[in-house]
Amino acid sequence: MSDTRSETRTPRVVIAHDYLTQRGGAERVALALLEAFPGSRMVTSIYAPESTYPEFERHDIEVTPLSSVPAFRRDPRRALPLLAAAWASVQVNDADVVLCSSSGWAHGIRTTAPKIVYCHNPARWLYQSSEYIERHGRAQKVASTLLRRPLVWWDRRAAASAQLYLANSLVVARRVERTYGRPAQVVHPPMSVRPKMDRVPGIEPGSYFLTVGRPRGYKNTTVVAEAITRMPDERLIAVGGLPEGQWPDRLRGLTGVTDAQLTWLYANAKALIACAYEDFGLTPLESFSQGTPVLALRAGGYVETTIAGVTGEFIDEPTADSIISAVRRFLVSDFDAEVIRQHADSFSQEAFTARIRDIVFSQLRQPALT
Repeated sequence: MSDTRSETRTPRVVIAHDYLTQRGGAERVALALLEAFPGSRMVTSIYAPESTYPEFERHDIEVTPLSSVPAFRRDPRRALPLLAAAWASVQVNDADVVLCSSSGWAHGIRTTAPKIVYCHNPARWLYQSSEYIERHGRAQKVASTLLRRPLVWWDRRAAASAQLYLANSLVVARRVERTYGRPAQVVHPPMSVRPKMDRVPGIEPGSYFLTVGRPRGYKNTTVVAEAITRMPDERLIAVGGLPEGQWPDRLRGLTGVTDAQLTWLYANAKALIACAYEDFGLTPLESFSQGTPVLALRAGGYVETTIAGVTGEFIDEPTADSIISAVRRFLVSDFDAEVIRQHADSFSQEAFTARIRDIVFSQLRQPALT
């Protein structure tokens, strides 16, 4: 019997996301999933509306009891010993499909429906623990060490319960296969749509390079700042702030930047310098959408979105010398802003929605795992 009836209506979709307590790429994907399936509801462990994107307030968000603890809303990592149990206690029976936006927790949700996991990365505290500890400090190191063995068991069991795995990049797809022994289809995240611009006072259009990201070690903001410091004719705007230290006045750190201001900064930069280690990385796409080229580290998801000589140049390694070399190549090259914008269109919300819906309808024709 044909199942075409399921394609004549929007299926009942529940979207599960680890926790909604920050503004990041994973949260933008969660919003994109909600947009792809209007009327769907979201389940999350902890929700802090004031700390994440305000667009979530337009949707039906269900939370676990962990969300009632103020300390967890401020920093959900404090709930690490409790998150597995919290997710294992959530049961969804009234859905045609459950979409899990997961970096290690939401895929543990229990359901009788087909479960599709959109994996941003397998749990870093379990499988990339040295990187996780470097970012998050001693308390997380202790918790991660004590809980690692039972959490690995729980995590792999949760992964096995999924009918299908998706990954945000080839890098993450390889990690999924290595970690769980499962293939994962690559579905690139959509770029953010930023229709409004708001000029940032005191910044001359076209006078600066831009970098975006909090000044953490893996973002490599320090080496970007060092590179521009060594190029006396160049200026840098660092959204998220400059690293600690003394920097020339032509390097400026900005915090509290609105989406409209960030759009203006993308549109009026010479180029974005993206030198972080990212599993995918949305900032190059946001830059491309404004016709602005990108100098991107030749690593991670950047190699899937940047085309050398067409949408930007590659930085071979995260050092000041390599950044300077890329900047010099860029300064003697010509880039077509319209070609760059057209490239960004292939990562649009519309393209993402079409791909996700095709996958969901395909899985609805498959028998669910039991």
